[in-house]
Amino acid sequence: MESPTNRIKEVLTEKGIKQTWLAGKIGKSFTIVNSYVCNRRQPSLELLFQIAEILQVNPKELINTPDE
Repeated sequence: MESPTNRIKEVLTEKGIKQTWLAGKIGKSFTIVNSYVCNRRQPSLELLFQIAEILQVNPKELINTPDE
């Protein structure tokens, strides 16, 4: 089974938003946000929903499903 991944990088790129801006909004360091963006680690479900709200997208848009 594949490890879960997210689409945070794609959504940030689509919206023209920098990782440093997102880091400030969620109160995390750039390094942590970069690890989410590069899929080296995954945000908690609660944080994923917070990121979705900040980026004004449906949380489902931030998740890659195995069949994609």
